[in-house]
Amino acid sequence: MSKVEMLSELRKMLHDAFVARAAGASHPKATRAHGYVDGYMRALLESGAATKEELLALVAEERAIVSGPASTTVDADIAAA
Repeated sequence: MSKVEMLSELRKMLHDAFVARAAGASHPKATRAHGYVDGYMRALLESGAATKEELLALVAEERAIVSGPASTTVDADIAAA
């Protein structure tokens, strides 16, 4: 599977998880969906198929599609403190 295909699959998984949460899915169903996403992202990171920055950008994009744009911007240096 190519990197593009893997990121496309992750995008679908993220979309499903965000839609389920927005629709008020039961806690076990939402938790399971997020667990699949977390595991897939970890595998992408550990295999070197994607970087942390790529994954964060993909998550932000998909979240914005489902939930609308972020209400504020957070400076990463300030957030880490």
